[in-house]
Order: sequence, then C-alpha cells, then structure tokens
Amino acid sequence: MASGSFGRWRMMTVMESTPEKIKVWFRFVPREGWFPQDTEGLWATRLSADTARVENVPFLQNGVAEGDVVRFRTDAEGLHWAMGRVSASGNCTIRVVPVRSGPLGPSPQAVHQHLSKFELGGETFSEDFPMVAFNVPAGGDFHGIKALLAQRQEDGWWHYEVGCATDEWWNA
Repeated sequence: MASGSFGRWRMMTVMESTPEKIKVWFRFVPREGWFPQDTEGLWATRLSADTARVENVPFLQNGVAEGDVVRFRTDAEGLHWAMGRVSASGNCTIRVVPVRSGPLGPSPQAVHQHLSKFELGGETFSEDFPMVAFNVPAGGDFHGIKALLAQRQEDGWWHYEVGCATDEWWNA
C-alpha cells in the first residue's frame, strides 16, 4: 500500500511540474496589402496565472519574438489575450518571402538553406504563401545576417522585414 501511495504521489508531482502549453492571442491592425487577419495565436509556456513565454516565431505580430515573456488576460471563453511584453529574450524576428520569379523560385526550403550557416530556427507560413519567419537568437551574427538579407533582396531573391529587433540588431 505504501509503495502504491508513493507511486501516485510521484506521478502527481511529475504532472504538476510539467509546463503547461497555451496559445496566447495577439490583436493588431491588419496592414494594407497584407493578410486580412487581425489576430495571431502563438504557442507559449505558462509561467504564472497571467504570464507566459512565447515558444514560436510570429508570422504577423510585430514587437514580439520567440522567448519573450508576455502578460495575458483570459476571457470568458478561455482565450488568453496578450496585454504586453513583460521581458524581452534578446531574440529577433525576421520574415523572408522568396520572389517567385527570382533564383530561388517560391521555395521556403531554399530560403532556409541560404540562411542555414546562421543556425536560425524558423517556420514556413504555407505552401501557397512561402513566407519564412525566422528566430534570430540573441548573440547571433546580426551583422552577417543583415548583410545577406540586404544583398539577396537587392539581387531579387527575396523580400524581408524585421518584425522584432533589439538595439544590438539595429546597431550591427
């Protein structure tokens, strides 16, 4: 009986210590000529009753990067709505869209390949719209990444934008 009680106690302790994954929703004003959405949900790890760490790269939301801690409120339907950033991770968010008529064609894999030497994490939006959102880690080669992004945009390979950046990024 004692070992059975211990087993249940151990199982409950492990379950209680497993971080809860939630989706935190962000509201924004849609940009003209861009997607019509006015919300984006990002996966996050709950840290407290009203804070969570963002666990993926935003495709649409500006001003937040993977690893940032955000404060949220939970509405009557159980949705968690971002209220603002509590702390920045130092990571940056960049988005790259290959030019369909350019050397890479509409290939997000080719975009990943050309940026692979920087070891960036990233996600592709969809096959129809091959935008790649990259997480640029704090302490990354900001100067090298910025130079490659600018050169390949000038060469007609892709378009890019910065969704969230630090002073270190802008000063590199």
